[in-house]
Amino acid sequence: MPIEILRFGVGHRRADGPSGTHGISGRVIHSDARGVISELAFARAAAIEPHSNPNTTYFVVIEGGGWVAVGEERLRIAAGEAAVWPADVSHAAWTETSEMRAIVVEFAGRDDAAARGILEGWARRLGPGESGAAARGEGRLVSPSRSPAVDPTAGEPS
Repeated sequence: MPIEILRFGVGHRRADGPSGTHGISGRVIHSDARGVISELAFARAAAIEPHSNPNTTYFVVIEGGGWVAVGEERLRIAAGEAAVWPADVSHAAWTETSEMRAIVVEFAGRDDAAARGILEGWARRLGPGESGAAARGEGRLVSPSRSPAVDPTAGEPS
């Protein structure tokens, strides 16, 4: 099966953000019964208005920064940080003087109750003389591979 490449970022966003927002553009990267993954770009003074939904959501900031709210609590958030928006609790995000980009991962439901039991593990029986202790592994970082050719018209600079 070939690798599927999904494009998002500059040149791939909808100009109008999700419902109840202003100053935001975005792109759904993936959506199915398990959840939704989206990229959102906040302009200066942009906002996702306070709202709630029945799903647990992770708001992962990948560039810039702004503010998030969960219930009555409000905190600054910056690139490299993520906020958890619990199911059925009012939450929001906004910028004032800066821009912000975030990946939003929304899982179906409050928790993983719907998926429990679907991915059951397998255990191998140990044979005679085999120990259950794991041997110490040896490893190292590999050299980075060459990047594939970049299409300069496809969005973010390389």
